[in-house]
Amino acid sequence: MNRLMSRRSALWGLCGGCAALGSGFRATPVQAQTAAAPAAAAGPVRPSRFGPNDTIGNMNLVTPQKAMEAARLVTQGRSYPLGIVVDRSTPAYPPRSVSITVLMPGQEGGRTFGTNKVSYMDDMINGWLGVGTQLDTFAHLGIDYTFYNGNKAQDFLQTTGVTKLGVDGVPPMVTRGVLVDLAKFRNKPRLDGGELVTADELRQAMQQQNIRVTPGDVVVLHTGWLSMLAENPKRFGDEEPGIDGAGAEFLASLQPCAVGADTWGVEAVPFKDPNVLWQGHQVLLAQNGIHIIETLDTAPLVRDGVTEFMFVLGQPRYRGAVQAIINPVAIR
Repeated sequence: MNRLMSRRSALWGLCGGCAALGSGFRATPVQAQTAAAPAAAAGPVRPSRFGPNDTIGNMNLVTPQKAMEAARLVTQGRSYPLGIVVDRSTPAYPPRSVSITVLMPGQEGGRTFGTNKVSYMDDMINGWLGVGTQLDTFAHLGIDYTFYNGNKAQDFLQTTGVTKLGVDGVPPMVTRGVLVDLAKFRNKPRLDGGELVTADELRQAMQQQNIRVTPGDVVVLHTGWLSMLAENPKRFGDEEPGIDGAGAEFLASLQPCAVGADTWGVEAVPFKDPNVLWQGHQVLLAQNGIHIIETLDTAPLVRDGVTEFMFVLGQPRYRGAVQAIINPVAIR
């Protein structure tokens, strides 16, 4: 997998979940959070703690009790869509793109159906599933062709879709979400491209903002970077602030079911070491069974001072897909 990612980086520039075509995106104490055990750095993929047949990772922690606890966070009934609008111009990692075509089949020349003159429209989608706000499954990124829980690419990859670890097998995410405002921590409206937030700084930010993560939560990081998309799409895709492998290890030690951000790849780009690519993805996805959610619209939550909420995601169930365009909802 490292060879593949290195080759892509050489061809397209740096990127994690997306990079641009045309318009940019070229790749390139509350209580101190304490871990039961430190998460391992990216290396050979180890067996899942949930057993040899496990395919859902920390989604095992999203129990009915967890959903009921999350529901008790709803005090206003206000919903926040966290997904961005996607269209033909949405920057995406080459060669990704997505388009919608609307047709009126069989109605050429003004034809209608029946004596009541029925007219109708249908739409057709053509494109890739890693565009805009997206969910990374455990089949998306691994370590040297080995993916979560030791699954080898040759054993579950088919051109018609993966036979395990795909998006169709991800249970609904109905759980507690927490938002960590890294821009506020740095006392600026937006972090800079390539700006790294270390594991110690993540811990400090969470303590300052009274944020505590409990097992099975979704952790959302706000950097302010999404605002760059409208200002300068090329710059938005060329770089981004975020975490690194050590930051991912810290977050993994808190046992969330997913980590998301308002950036296209969650990790700081350019990488501190250009020869070490997407180690945070390896730590979260391959080593710990934690999903990654990219390009979240966190600004409305920050504007309204929302740091804890009910997180709901029912992802598209495309059999065998390794990613999905999604619109998670935060409810307070």
